[in-house]
Amino acid sequence: MRQLSNTESMLLLLGGLLMVIGAGAFVFLQRWAPYVFAPGAVLFAAMQLRQSYDGSNFVIRRLRRMMLLSDALFVVAAVLMIANLDNLFGIPYMYYLKYVHNNWIVVLLVGAILQLYSNHRIANELEKEAK
Repeated sequence: MRQLSNTESMLLLLGGLLMVIGAGAFVFLQRWAPYVFAPGAVLFAAMQLRQSYDGSNFVIRRLRRMMLLSDALFVVAAVLMIANLDNLFGIPYMYYLKYVHNNWIVVLLVGAILQLYSNHRIANELEKEAK
């Protein structure tokens, strides 16, 4: 796995911190929260895209794709969080309630679970590969 530089690691950490602050602030009904969460999600996903795996281990490649899917889910959660503010996209109210209203939480939860699982398993697989 390609290691990130110190600057890239700090940007990854900053993106994760912005996502946590944005999600936490949204729970407390702060209108600025999606605009903190969205750049954090994009920054976090961009830094994870910078990591790469050039080996031939199929398990790590599969887990890497799972990690990239979770990054995409974080960005989708950011879009849904922004759409959750007063129905900004002008969707009819019944569709808004069914497909948008607070569904960012589900997308974020699925992305976080995939992220935790893939990071844990990648670390274990890289450790096995090193032995």
